[in-house]
Formats: sequence, structure tokens, C-alpha cells
Amino acid sequence: MNEKSLTCQHIRAEGTYQGKQGLSYRHGISRETVGAQSICMHVLTMPPGAHAKPHLHEHHETAIYVLSGQIDAWYGPQLEHHAVANAGDLFYIPAGVPHMPANVTDAPASAIVARTDPNEQESVVLLPHLEVKLVCSAPAELPFGSR
Repeated sequence: MNEKSLTCQHIRAEGTYQGKQGLSYRHGISRETVGAQSICMHVLTMPPGAHAKPHLHEHHETAIYVLSGQIDAWYGPQLEHHAVANAGDLFYIPAGVPHMPANVTDAPASAIVARTDPNEQESVVLLPHLEVKLVCSAPAELPFGSR
């Protein structure tokens, strides 16, 4: 166990990193920043029209709290399900469930994202075959829809 993990730590969510999912995250609590052993938590701000690449987290659950705006999420084996989370809503994603969040509005959306994986990106598995499916079949008004 490293020395970082033996004491409480205060950090500021400064600086960003580009996630494999195609979104920019503010650094938060993780193994990389504080030596966390079982959790990762960071802040995500999605500009209008932004969407993640379809992906899953193989062995890790995700919990999301929407701070502002609206985040749409497509989820399921073929991304066949759809949910809308607004400011004040919580959204849970079980381990291994394919999902793709998007901001289909004209205003930014921000959320706190926590996972049971202490690493910021280690458990991300991209699902490019689902992205191709969505781009071809999505309504034109969505940011990834056919034009």
C-alpha cells in the first residue's frame, strides 16, 4: 500500500484528460491522483452535441449524478434502450453494460461520475461496432445521426 492511500487527501478538480470514450474529464479521485484502491470519481462536462464512443466497463459499476443540463444515454447490448437524466438525477450503469452518453441539447451538461475501478481509464472497452450501427440508424437531429 503506498503512502498516499494512508491518509485523507484534498484535491482540486483541475486539469483535464482525454478519455478513451472520446470525452474530456477533469482529474478527480483515482489511483493515479490519490492512490485510491476501489473507486474513481471525476467531473465530466459535455458541450452541446458531444457524445461518447459506445463502451463498457467490464468489471466495474458506474454511478452518475447530473449537476447541470441534460444527458441522454443509450444502453444495452445493442444500445437499444434510452434514458434521459436531468440536473439532480442519478443514473446507474451495471458492470459490463454497453452504454453511450450524449448531450443532444444546445447547452453544456455536467456530471459527477464515480466507478468502482480506481483507475481512470483501465476498464474502458470500446465497442466500435455499436458506433457504426448508431451513426447509420440515428435520427438526423442527434449529433451522431445520418445527414
